[in-house]
Amino acid sequence: MFMGEYNHTIDAKGRLIIPAKFRELLGEEFVLTKGLDGCLSVYPMDEWKAFEEKLRALPLTSKEARTFSRFFVAGATMCELDKQGRILVPQALREFAGLEKEVVITGNLNKVEIWSREKWSENCCYDDMESIAEGMQKMGIII
Repeated sequence: MFMGEYNHTIDAKGRLIIPAKFRELLGEEFVLTKGLDGCLSVYPMDEWKAFEEKLRALPLTSKEARTFSRFFVAGATMCELDKQGRILVPQALREFAGLEKEVVITGNLNKVEIWSREKWSENCCYDDMESIAEGMQKMGIII
């Protein structure tokens, strides 16, 4: 399971250090793609394959299903760590996520998320956590 929050910087060439705690869990090869809320998602191969199977099972006749699948698959790229524990984030994905310098890397159970510091601050505001918790309780999540 991936958990934790780490602050890093992305260099001008688009290289980003992956926290050491995440490297072993990701393995030698993993997938980087667009994520929801304007972040990037990093999946270990086994998790990506499970997600891919779910996408394959979507009905091709559904425009929403096709759009959903394209969102994640079209921009996806295979990654490997270099000797310094970095990945190269393609320009298109950097632009999508607004990655310029300051980056927040977070664990989110089965995947890693990569955020610009600005988007992380905007999207991960915990001001209304009580009402969110009430909604989660309706879904069966009890704290």
